[in-house]
Amino acid sequence: MNREKLQAKMRAKDIVKYYPIALSTVWLYAKQRKLTPYKISSKVTVFDTEEVCRLFGDRF
Repeated sequence: MNREKLQAKMRAKDIVKYYPIALSTVWLYAKQRKLTPYKISSKVTVFDTEEVCRLFGDRF
């Protein structure tokens, strides 16, 4: 998938589809402030796609 088709924000489950990491790693990095979580509702948290690409490498 190329970068033009990506959304500005990604959910944790979307991140693990594109990178070889576990879902728990995404939440650990959020807790350690390596990733900034954005709460958009009581049950939905998203992450900035650009920040994810910088942290895990640009795979797109």
